[in-house]
Amino acid sequence: MTKKIVAPIALMCASLLISGTASALCIGVPEANLRQGPGTNHDKSWEVFKYMPLKKIGQEGKWYQVEDVDGDVHWVYSRLTTSGLRCAVVKVDKANVRSGPGTNYSKSPLSPVDKYYSFKIIDTKGDWVKVQDEVFNDGWVAKSLLWTQ
Repeated sequence: MTKKIVAPIALMCASLLISGTASALCIGVPEANLRQGPGTNHDKSWEVFKYMPLKKIGQEGKWYQVEDVDGDVHWVYSRLTTSGLRCAVVKVDKANVRSGPGTNYSKSPLSPVDKYYSFKIIDTKGDWVKVQDEVFNDGWVAKSLLWTQ
């Protein structure tokens, strides 16, 4: 009898753990407001741009509770996000974008980019990430300078 009770409870606990795990999201629209709570009646906490990566940590209705590059928690309307891309954001004050995966490659005209500049991830090669911004500028950034989701 005990095994019949324990197995379903263990299965239920496992499914709760799986559904409660964080997942990667990106902003999928040109601009999005992050809010202090789940709804437009809550104050805006940050305006972000396309490809900003976020970590989904919760949900209330159609609103996702998310964590940003700095570890701050916000809410974003689900339709403004996508889980179909991998995205990255600059996590240091300035980062160079290079024409290839290494410091021996020239800096792109985009360089340097400021903290919070967001990208879509195109490829990775060793410690380098090939990225593209929302207006199709692309190049390589050292992985250590980015927060990725």
